[in-house]
Amino acid sequence: MSGRQGIVVGISGASGAAIGVRIVELLAGNPHYAVHLVVSPAAERTLAAEVGRDALARLRALAFRHHLHSDIGTAIASGSFPVAGMIVAPCSIRTLSAIAWGQLDNLLTRAADVQLKERRRLVLLVRESPLHLGHLRTMLQATEIGAIIAPPMPAFYLKPQSLDEVIDQIAARAINLLDLPELRAPAGIWSGPGSEGA
Repeated sequence: MSGRQGIVVGISGASGAAIGVRIVELLAGNPHYAVHLVVSPAAERTLAAEVGRDALARLRALAFRHHLHSDIGTAIASGSFPVAGMIVAPCSIRTLSAIAWGQLDNLLTRAADVQLKERRRLVLLVRESPLHLGHLRTMLQATEIGAIIAPPMPAFYLKPQSLDEVIDQIAARAINLLDLPELRAPAGIWSGPGSEGA
């Protein structure tokens, strides 16, 4: 990786594929980190529907390496392969459930489990509303084993003027949750009051 540390970005089939795309774009511009991309089959359909038919090809070109969803023997499936953390954006309820309860039958969920067992940051942008009790219990389980649940909520106090600004803010916030040196979202994308108030 030419001295760059890896970051895994998983994109699952929930709505909000543009957030995952923006995260990859922001990370790809950082000289200190290399993006390892995993896209589920359902996400491929969502990317085409919500972002465009060329979205997956653009993502593959931006990433340091694109890993097949079915390839559970690739490097990022092993804890011995050093990466700095992982973001799943968007994270479907199916993917959340698989991570929370150890159903590791594909690379996306296996790579996420590796982050947890190695005590690295795993940020899950869970995309669903409204939530029933089963969803909430699954989020609790994921949190208890070490994941960070970060639903893609707009920062209304930043007064975004477009959907692109909302996507930028959510993507930047997710990246900042990795809490890595030399990896902060560009100034102006994620800024504002330290608290949204009580």
